Amino acid sequence: MEPNEPAKMATEKKYFTMLENHPEVFTTLAHTLGLPPSITFHDIYSFSPPSLAHIPRPCLALIAIIPLTPSWALDRQSEDARLGDPKTYYHGNSNRSSSAPIIWFQQTIGDACGSYALLHCSINGPAASLIHPGSTLDQIRKDAAPLPREERAELLYDNKAFEEAHQSVAAMGDTAEPRDRSVGLGQHFVGYVKANGRLWELEGSREGPLDRGELGDDEDVLSPKALELGLGRIIKLEHESGGQDLRFSCIAMALKDEQSE
Repeated sequence: MEPNEPAKMATEKKYFTMLENHPEVFTTLAHTLGLPPSITFHDIYSFSPPSLAHIPRPCLALIAIIPLTPSWALDRQSEDARLGDPKTYYHGNSNRSSSAPIIWFQQTIGDACGSYALLHCSINGPAASLIHPGSTLDQIRKDAAPLPREERAELLYDNKAFEEAHQSVAAMGDTAEPRDRSVGLGQHFVGYVKANGRLWELEGSREGPLDRGELGDDEDVLSPKALELGLGRIIKLEHESGGQDLRFSCIAMALKDEQSE
């Protein structure tokens, strides 16, 4: 999970403590950064309809941690090459306009991909309207929106409140820090949100936000179509390459179900 690095950060790269993809960790982090107490995360054990019955709908976002298999790695390289083309390059809101209705951050902080995923899922899509005014999320969103991608990355890299919020929940996990940071764990946190009627795949170590396709008004990120366009696409890649069943962890962001209170 090595981040992309602008040249000026290459000699001063910092690392966070890795987060576990656990509902309690991400719920606490979301509240610390500026989402309301009504936001909660839920484990997803299976995508069969009965297994999803405990998740309030509509689902606001998904966060998955996925192993980097050979088939997915090849697919990522191909997609990132296209994203890196000057004609489709994601600049952010610089003078060179981007068509993506998404605020996306290039990851420049090591082992922080969990917090980048939460940030992407909070400031984009339906959760964005719930952010507390004056909160860390609110300030990051306002400050980042007009910036080109390189300056956005630097803004987040230098944001102490974002770092402190991440570190405040890192101890909630049970996974030990790797002693050798040069050894990648080969897993990536990926966020999925619905924005402007489209499913977006958001990951800071890619070359930009990925538009996975159209969703209907009644389709959220847990709808059959969204799962097919998003996580199902990666699962299909693995199956078609002859790989084994893809083992990944996924949690869902949703509003508390008042009827269950």
